[in-house]
Amino acid sequence: MRVTSLHIYPVKSGRSISLDQAHLRPRGLARDRRWIITDENNRFLTQRECGALARIIATPTDIGVTLSTDGGDAIDIAFPSTKVREAVVVWKDTVLALPAGTVADLWVSAIAGRPARLLFMDDDADRNTPGKWGAKTPVSFADGFPLLVTSTSSLSDLNNEITKGAGESVGMERFRPNIVIEGSDPWAEDYWSLLEIGDVTIELVKPCARCLVTTKDQRTGEVKGRAPLRTLGRIRRSTHPDLQGALFGWNAAVIKQGRINVGDSVKVLERRENGWPLA
Repeated sequence: MRVTSLHIYPVKSGRSISLDQAHLRPRGLARDRRWIITDENNRFLTQRECGALARIIATPTDIGVTLSTDGGDAIDIAFPSTKVREAVVVWKDTVLALPAGTVADLWVSAIAGRPARLLFMDDDADRNTPGKWGAKTPVSFADGFPLLVTSTSSLSDLNNEITKGAGESVGMERFRPNIVIEGSDPWAEDYWSLLEIGDVTIELVKPCARCLVTTKDQRTGEVKGRAPLRTLGRIRRSTHPDLQGALFGWNAAVIKQGRINVGDSVKVLERRENGWPLA
């Protein structure tokens, strides 16, 4: 098995950036989901309620981030210089983040089509995983965990099931992974617990229950039908008492930091012998 692709999302719910290599840190891949768009009350926005965020292309720079859209004008946003933090609500968490300023707010509001703000999580901001699934670890503005790991063979099997039902196959971008692995059997990740990838080690802590974002075009934010959720609900429905929903991919925590590259070998160090309970 090997890593076939690496992805970050500099702005939460913005478009993916593909990388040949990345530094893996406690919060996940460097520069992943450190910027966030909120409503005017500083509650996080995602593609769930604002599909237009998929149009945002965020390119990290040495001084901040460049924001653009397909065919639109780009804007350079510097890391916030203010020391005044504001409380941002992400699910049940409250994070003290730094506002990017009025110019940035106006730009993201125009894309979102509603009043919106842009804020940044610096290294001093504090947010951790809940500790329900493994030990508490630092996390960015990701939904819940530092990493999402998927496999190409599982996607292929899923698409086979989708097309059997006369649906249209979907791309991996619908699942917004960080690390994509090839060379495994379909759904083998259900049995992985600890992975060594090149010089780094990660722990797969729980599968990821999927939402309506997987039905949206990841360039426009438009809903493209019921795939893949309908099929996942049939073949990958969790029966674990603490995790309901249709599953694809695994959330992971960082055990050993380092550099990770496309092409790195993947070795299973520890296994989850009983897999995951499915209907």
